[in-house]
Amino acid sequence: MSIITISRGSYSRGKEVAEKLAQALGYECISREILLEASEKFNIPEIKLVRAIHDAPSILERFTYGKERYVAYLRAALLKHVQKDHVVYHGLAGHFFLQGIPHVLKVRIIADLEDRVQEERRRENISAEEARYILKKDDDERRKWGLYLFGADTWDPKLYDMVIHIRTMTVDDAVSLILCAVKMACFQTAAAPQKTLDNLTLAAQVQAALVEDFPTVQVTASEGEVFVSISGSLAEEEETIARISRIASKVAGMEVKVQFQLRP
Repeated sequence: MSIITISRGSYSRGKEVAEKLAQALGYECISREILLEASEKFNIPEIKLVRAIHDAPSILERFTYGKERYVAYLRAALLKHVQKDHVVYHGLAGHFFLQGIPHVLKVRIIADLEDRVQEERRRENISAEEARYILKKDDDERRKWGLYLFGADTWDPKLYDMVIHIRTMTVDDAVSLILCAVKMACFQTAAAPQKTLDNLTLAAQVQAALVEDFPTVQVTASEGEVFVSISGSLAEEEETIARISRIASKVAGMEVKVQFQLRP
């Protein structure tokens, strides 16, 4: 089968699309569950994870790597969850975390700003001006976050396989379109795409275990091997390699290869 991610702005009706789609396919529908799993596994308050994935990075965080840590935890939790397939995910940053996996159908749901303003007014009992300000701020924060961490704009259509505008088209129309698309052969799980997902999941688990002590560490996995890359000073080399090997090997269940580069 396959995995579907639904990217959406606030009050764009993407949540409704995701839930109806999952029901039609008999898939699991997940969103906040990933935050809760990451919060529990890595002992991080949920609110910190929400802010890390939602708010634009502050100047201080750009030097302390705070967001990178939380993002690594969320990526590890999400990849572990979707590894089993048959999932519709409509939570934060799925379109970033699941890039490069062939059988993931990535969908963006958009709606007109004024329609979103009216929906927020109705739900929150606030003025149109207040609702418009909140929505624009929310959209801007998400775009800044994506540009900072991934060098990509959340609104860039190249991130997605489908962009669906909810206006004349209804929620049910959107679900019907996605149901047709997900039946295509390119979105079906096969041995090669599953191996890609398995490698990314393994690398993400190792990186999440290392990131608190080594926030700039890079981890990849391929053909049953794990590779860790880190830079530092010559005086740190022996101790760093030993610590990374000890932590990473325990998580991966195998010996890992550590590449140490001297910091310029």
